[in-house]
Amino acid sequence: MHGGIHFHAQATPDAGSSSSPVPRQLPADVGGFVNRTDELGQLNAVLTTEDGGPLVVSVYVIAGTAGAGKTSLALRWAHQVRERFPDGQLYANLRGYDPGEPVAAREALHRLLTSLGVQPEAVPQDLDAAAALYRSLLADRRVLVVLDNAATVGQVRPLLPGSAHSLVLVTSRSRLSGLAVRDGARRLTLGVLPEPEAVALLRVVTAGYRPVDDERKLAELARLCARLPLALRIAAERAASHPHLRLDDLIAELRDESALWDALSTGDDEEAEAVRTVFAWSYRALSEQAARLFRLLGLHPGPEFGLQAAAALAGSTSISRSRQLLDSLVGAHLLEQTAPDRYQFHDLLRAYAIDQAQHEEPPVEREAALRRVLEWYLHTADAAQGWINPAEDRVPLTPASDDISPLTFSDYDAAVDWAEREHANLFQAVRTAADAGQDRLAWQLATVLWNAQFPSASGTSWPAVGRIGLEAAERLGERAAQGALHTYLGMAYTRLNRLAESLESHENALTIRRDLGDRLGEARSLNLIGLNHLRGRRLDTAARYFEQAISAFQEQDAAHWAATALSNLATTHYRAGRLPEAATVTDQALAAHRTLNDQRSEGNILRVLSDVQREQGDVEASLVSAQAALDIALSLRNLRLEGFWLLTLGDAQQAKGQYAEALTSYQRSATLHRRLADRSREALAWQGVGEVYRRLGRHAEAADFHRQAASTHRDLGDEWHQALALDGLASAVLGENPEEARRHWAQVLRLIADFDDPHAAALREAAECRLAGVS
Repeated sequence: MHGGIHFHAQATPDAGSSSSPVPRQLPADVGGFVNRTDELGQLNAVLTTEDGGPLVVSVYVIAGTAGAGKTSLALRWAHQVRERFPDGQLYANLRGYDPGEPVAAREALHRLLTSLGVQPEAVPQDLDAAAALYRSLLADRRVLVVLDNAATVGQVRPLLPGSAHSLVLVTSRSRLSGLAVRDGARRLTLGVLPEPEAVALLRVVTAGYRPVDDERKLAELARLCARLPLALRIAAERAASHPHLRLDDLIAELRDESALWDALSTGDDEEAEAVRTVFAWSYRALSEQAARLFRLLGLHPGPEFGLQAAAALAGSTSISRSRQLLDSLVGAHLLEQTAPDRYQFHDLLRAYAIDQAQHEEPPVEREAALRRVLEWYLHTADAAQGWINPAEDRVPLTPASDDISPLTFSDYDAAVDWAEREHANLFQAVRTAADAGQDRLAWQLATVLWNAQFPSASGTSWPAVGRIGLEAAERLGERAAQGALHTYLGMAYTRLNRLAESLESHENALTIRRDLGDRLGEARSLNLIGLNHLRGRRLDTAARYFEQAISAFQEQDAAHWAATALSNLATTHYRAGRLPEAATVTDQALAAHRTLNDQRSEGNILRVLSDVQREQGDVEASLVSAQAALDIALSLRNLRLEGFWLLTLGDAQQAKGQYAEALTSYQRSATLHRRLADRSREALAWQGVGEVYRRLGRHAEAADFHRQAASTHRDLGDEWHQALALDGLASAVLGENPEEARRHWAQVLRLIADFDDPHAAALREAAECRLAGVS
């Protein structure tokens, strides 16, 4: 059928509830939607299945029923049955038919997980990891999940809870047959509102604003709106706002608008034409300024935006005037307000706004408005970088034009909050700039975005926009920009354990910077190439790169970067087992970071100091250093650093014999790294758990964790850490299965054959002795 929206629901009739509440996320106001008894009754039947097993039910609803998220039949029903779901309700608009990009399953999971109490920076970027966390959090809860406006099965399937305790409603304009075939979905098809209900909806909205209108005239108005709830609601608001205008006159206006659309359209979809007719009717009733803002908002990179971004689109309009105009659009139901000074479009209305901008705004005006809002995001993100990542180079920007007012931030937390809130818009702004041929803005936005990401944001989604920015810089021949973007791509690839691509990117950056005679940039590339070799345990090579970088930084009086490279060199000496050298360089780096008042770098070198102190036998000092590092990570709201530095704290606690505390640290680290999709460090945490269990004599559990760690390191091609995990596994199984232990130690020797550093030599000697001692 034309424009049908479909609901799919999964439920169990008798599930236990959890004592941990889920925040109620459904919009609270379903404002006057009439009761559709038959359909609500069929939905209620979902909760009374006969066999007690999981049940999937699908419900179809006509296009636009959701209105602006307030009048959906699904939400109406959800509020009616909320007591049946004691652990709460979750809502996500998947924007499957928005003019822009639909919400990806990964992004939707991010929103749902934060609603469930997960810190935004702790949500995994990896789709499978995020879905696994989502399912685990809902496993013992009874929750109603409403997934609105889905386009594909691929959007929906990762958002289905894994257990039969919760119920899910999914709205869509397509049939989503895959859910029925594979996931057992049932369907309930809803046509347009019957005429009596359409008339009742008009009366509900206009009650108290107009004299009682003639039933036949209201029925005629409903027919002109194709009895579609979104169109009916807008038409009713128009009627309510003109209480002294005869309904005959309103209908005549709407007929005139309908005739105009008939002349401009093919007429293939009567419902769609009716919706556009009502939109146009409401739009043309706006003041000139409000109508202009409405169509310019269609140019915004995403469907959701703040007051200041709207003002930037408008140009010369003041903030206070922009708020007044936005209020008028909200009052006309052409826009929805989601929070103080925060707004969003219904997807159909955004499409209409874009269409109006293309037809009514001259190209030069569209280009100017788009440039204003992109520059607003660029300059505001640059201000955020000043707090979030002040040590990184700032992109040289021309001053903001007089017709935009970029935000400034009073403190670190304010900048982080903005960066988190605008994360999706910033990514889309890069794509929008490139699509519009604004190459300079595209590479500048991509570059600033890397440095203005909120703490703990994974680099997982950045490479796509980084490549867009790099291509834009290449088209312009901006070599310095290319070098910076190669650098950030290399850093992002490192976070993803894509070390070969990371090394290639850093070497490209090094070549560019040498060509440009950029000695400071060259030193940064040398340092980053050293980190790549450190990650691959090519320790002598890494040390040489760090020493070159330190020398170059010192030549340039770049104290921060010289101290950073010193920290990396200290890490290299420690991992090689050269403790005296590690201790000396660590002290130098720590003093430098404290002089510079660089908390993040101080925390990182405290981590290295803790490791060195532990291996030197000063366990008490090791604990103090590790806890100090962790406190810094917590103060920075950086879960990536917290997860990493918890590994060091766990090691110190284990050395002290504080086994319960060590298990807590390792398990917290593993959880954080799973959410951050860092499989390598998650495996290091499981390895630590295995070591603790082995010390406690719980060898079977120790073996399980060591196997898990060894398997992950093998998958990642990390031979050194795979060897360490296998060494622990061999010790764990030795008592029960000496032959298995022999096999593992033999494999350890094969894996470390090419490593010649002192740590590797010690491991080799120990493995050979253990192998010789196993009968």
